[in-house]
Amino acid sequence: MKATYYGQSCMEFDFDGTKVLLDPFVSYNPLAKEIDVNTIKPDYIFLSHGHQDHVADMATIQKNSGATVLAIVETAGWVRRQGVPDDKVIEFNLGGTVQLPFGSVKMVYAAHTNSTPDGQYGGFPVGFVFNVKGKRIYFAGDTALTMEMKLLADMKLDWAFLPIGGHYTMDVDDAIKAAEFVNCARVVGIHYDSFPPIMIDKQQALDKFQNEDISLSLPEIGSTFEL
Repeated sequence: MKATYYGQSCMEFDFDGTKVLLDPFVSYNPLAKEIDVNTIKPDYIFLSHGHQDHVADMATIQKNSGATVLAIVETAGWVRRQGVPDDKVIEFNLGGTVQLPFGSVKMVYAAHTNSTPDGQYGGFPVGFVFNVKGKRIYFAGDTALTMEMKLLADMKLDWAFLPIGGHYTMDVDDAIKAAEFVNCARVVGIHYDSFPPIMIDKQQALDKFQNEDISLSLPEIGSTFEL
């Protein structure tokens, strides 16, 4: 299993040939200019919420790939309004789990806001826990530090993808606490550096995580790594 980072919070998991894209924001990201969005062709697209920096390329990628899009009910309504066929949309809600050919995905709580680009209510923001062949991967989406994360501590997470940019989400210090809350020692940082308010000192972030004996990965945009 592999993961490719496309900048901001956009990750693509390759689960033994099944490609799962999260929060597609590529062509509008000034740091991802080298990525051709037309080459991204997932089987599934997951949306943590409806803010522009998480959904901007959803329609283009879905049209190019025929991917099935999964989101909370109200954000899924926006997906349909973009012309995505009903049979290519799966809506579910907090606490719900969907079974897919590659494994299961549970929708979990996130502390943030959520509206869609057309100004409509987008439902709750969410995170996801992927359970694929015994590996458990937590994608937090946009979230503040929240006590609900402690509910994930018994899941034996292998990886946690956590926002670290601050301003709109958790910062580095809160992400360290989040890693402790969810009991996961391998963290991939997301949602940082794309815009001035969320720029970070990468070396300082790496040092802070290392001081707490937690591994922090900050992959280069376009790079792929093993899960």
